[in-house]
Amino acid sequence: MKLSKLMLAIGLASGVMASALAQQVTMRNSISVAQNSHQGEAIDTLAREVEKRTNGRIKIQNFYSGSLGGERESIEAVQLGTQELATTSTGPVPNFVPEARILDVPFLFRDKAHARAVLDGPIGQELLTKFESKGFKALAWGENGVRHMTNSKRPVNAPEDLKGLKMRTMENPVHVAAYKSLGIVTTPMAFPEVFTALQQGTVDGQENPLSVIMAANFDQVQKHLTLTGHVYSPVVILMNKGAFDKLSAADKQIFLDAAKEAVKANRARVDKDDANGVAELRRKGMNIVENVDKTKFIATMGPAMAEFEKQFGKANLDRIRNFK
Repeated sequence: MKLSKLMLAIGLASGVMASALAQQVTMRNSISVAQNSHQGEAIDTLAREVEKRTNGRIKIQNFYSGSLGGERESIEAVQLGTQELATTSTGPVPNFVPEARILDVPFLFRDKAHARAVLDGPIGQELLTKFESKGFKALAWGENGVRHMTNSKRPVNAPEDLKGLKMRTMENPVHVAAYKSLGIVTTPMAFPEVFTALQQGTVDGQENPLSVIMAANFDQVQKHLTLTGHVYSPVVILMNKGAFDKLSAADKQIFLDAAKEAVKANRARVDKDDANGVAELRRKGMNIVENVDKTKFIATMGPAMAEFEKQFGKANLDRIRNFK
């Protein structure tokens, strides 16, 4: 009798352990930049929070520096369900969710605080819902930062200094149109290819936030940096919609709450990099133009800006510009 009870207990315990093991899930998330970066802060925080809040039942394995492919490839993988998560700039996002293009219009936001308020408010939350019909659950808006221009040829003090420069751009139609209006020879390119392209002279320059310039060590292959602040660049934390829909209501909320914590860590790192970046990059030998007349850049982009107003509607752009 005692032996039977013992065997029963062992059987029950084994069943519980097998059930627990069966419920354990490992998901994958990726970024195109290094782990020691603002995006690294985001995905490491997300993974830590999800694992903690599910008591280790759900783990996220993170991949850095484009090891699973560039941003566009990662977004495609999430859409197809071959990768559960990806954290990406909005660069290639309009190829999947056209409504997101509006965020890439140059000089749309007054500053980071304005951009964060827009993304965290009704406009940003409405845009997150646009991802669902395309196979994504967009968990939250994070931040890439305010984009600036670098090149290896000459200081850029005014728009005319950009004419003829071969610049890598993101695979984004809004950016390409805007930069062409400045006389730039645009070269859309996936991020993992950029350092080598700059090193080999395939392109003269690129444009990115200070956080990215520092994380990618572009100071090693770029001499000149101009703080143009021409575009605010968001990040979006994407999840395959099917994978999200399979979660329990409690686990869905865990992912959404963990994403909020990820965004806090991400934005804090951007603020830190913005505060220290100019001095750090100057110390590493970059020639930095800090003060530019942005009104000249906006005026030079006039034809592109007029086209953006036709594409997106002046009222929609003004809704963002005037948001408080």
